[in-house]
Amino acid sequence: MSANIPDPAEYLVIGTAGHIDHGKTTLVKRLTGVDLDTLPEEQSRKITIALGFTHLALPSGRTAAFVDVPGHERLVRTMIAGASGVDAVMLCVSAIEGAMPQTVEHLAILDLLGVEQGLVALTFADQVDEELLMLAEDDVRDTLQGSALERAPIIPVSGLTGLGVPELIRTIDALQPRSRMLQGAFRLPVDRVFSRHGHGTVVTGTVRNGVLRAGDEIRLVPGDARARLRSIQVHGATVDSTRAGLRTALNLNVSKAELQRGFEVTTGADVPAARVVHARYHHLEGAPAIEDGGEVRFLNGTAEVVAIARPLGVARIPPVSAQQWTEESRREPWDGFLQLRLAAPVACLPGDRFVLRRASPVETLGGGTVLDPWARPVRHRERDRVAEQLQRLAAGQQDVHLERAGLRGLGRREAAERGCLPDPDHPEDTAWGRLLGERVYHHTVLALLAERVEQRLAGYHRERSLSPGARRKELVSGPLKSLDDRSLEALLTWLVQRGSLARDAGRYRLASFQLELDPGQRAAAQRIEQAAQRAGLTMEPLHSLVAISAHPDGEDLVHHLVAQGRLARVGGFAGHQAVLDPLQEEVRAWLRSEGSFTPSQAKERWGLTRKHLIPLLEWLDAQRVTRRVGDSRRACR
Repeated sequence: MSANIPDPAEYLVIGTAGHIDHGKTTLVKRLTGVDLDTLPEEQSRKITIALGFTHLALPSGRTAAFVDVPGHERLVRTMIAGASGVDAVMLCVSAIEGAMPQTVEHLAILDLLGVEQGLVALTFADQVDEELLMLAEDDVRDTLQGSALERAPIIPVSGLTGLGVPELIRTIDALQPRSRMLQGAFRLPVDRVFSRHGHGTVVTGTVRNGVLRAGDEIRLVPGDARARLRSIQVHGATVDSTRAGLRTALNLNVSKAELQRGFEVTTGADVPAARVVHARYHHLEGAPAIEDGGEVRFLNGTAEVVAIARPLGVARIPPVSAQQWTEESRREPWDGFLQLRLAAPVACLPGDRFVLRRASPVETLGGGTVLDPWARPVRHRERDRVAEQLQRLAAGQQDVHLERAGLRGLGRREAAERGCLPDPDHPEDTAWGRLLGERVYHHTVLALLAERVEQRLAGYHRERSLSPGARRKELVSGPLKSLDDRSLEALLTWLVQRGSLARDAGRYRLASFQLELDPGQRAAAQRIEQAAQRAGLTMEPLHSLVAISAHPDGEDLVHHLVAQGRLARVGGFAGHQAVLDPLQEEVRAWLRSEGSFTPSQAKERWGLTRKHLIPLLEWLDAQRVTRRVGDSRRACR
């Protein structure tokens, strides 16, 4: 039987943090009655190795879900995986030992991951006297200075005796869940994968974003494998749906071999598998430098991969020269922008928090926020320009994604995913760019394309001053080659609508273009018109009129006279309107009198051969003077 899921406002995800042997797991057992050190190795060594999960019913009726993480320095990556997505942290510090190196590192990591609220459990408080307890509290308060937990409550407790536990529970109950995004793609970073007899593959994690309902199609990132959702559980209860902020288990119809920690379960195609990430980065005080091309470890959600770092805007982090490099300068923090080339794809979106660590010796370097997971590698000469783009992107100018797409533009769906399509129903009326066909282009690209069209037409008018305009295919050159047919047609239509171009009979010209004939051209045009009039209904072929013009621009002059309405194209011939206009009136009168006529009757009436008659009858059809019914012509309705 499915149960209703708890509202996120009534549900807290609490991550534990702190130095090894500072009593995290013992305290969680005292709170919940569950020992999360279930592995034989954990029980024999008395340390937490894997993530542990349990929950506590709070006095208010809300639920606190605990994510118990390892404190050992070598298992910090597991701690980061567990801390991603929590609402608050319970930092455990021993009243006997006080703050330790891992305490400081965990605090820094929590800040980097954006965990902004929590409390401090001063453990083993039953094993020190009052004076030592006060000193321990002062030590912790000093350690918290400058961190998000600077004003967090400090509660002396004992996981063995229960000292302070009631106050600890009340303090936990006063915490509030952070705002969760229920819109957009469902995202669950996988922190555990296992098989259950009779059920198959199960994955667990804290839902980062969105809502998942029974029957939704599942996508696994990285890769593009699809899976069917068998069931959803929240704390052992089968439910119909889950949402951001809830600890969730999903039973999927995929092989366990297809999944591992670090994958992300999502819906739709919104979440990319990034290989190059551009990010805003904060380098921790005291951390060693990151050289251009230096190797780091990138931790995002539950994923961890090797990455090659490239500082943008500076040569190295911290930004000091080799001559200035001293042990003192090593301690300078730094904020800026970074490119990360990942050794393996990682599911991430803009806004995701990440941590960078050094592989050997193991050390946390810093962390930050993903700005562009769709980025391409940056050339050396581009670094300053890209840093400027990222500065604008970090300030919320999402059109930078369009700017970076350049002449390729973005598909409508891609633009919406990257926040570049504020109104999908009216994508044409925006300041950042325009939809052409099915692709969206930045306004700077539109200006470049418009300029190129106008340059091509200006050149065309110079070379063929008598032509009424260029056909679409004659305009394609340079950057216009990057456009597909639909985008090019939409661009030209937009330029016509805004008054830059004019379009007549499938030809384009500059709106400002005015055709004027010189004396030689006027004389040649007169010869063409006279010949067409003399020919009457027998009409001259087009090539004959070009020859009769005796002018290098003869072909363009014929087209010009057609565009001016002086001549009309009738099949491969050209008739003069002074002849064709009276013919149309004659045919209308004939049909009013007789009702219809056959080609044989027309041939006899006008004395034409089939060579001239058939094109003339088809022209009359095209002018909607006549319509063909079987072998006869009738008046067009």
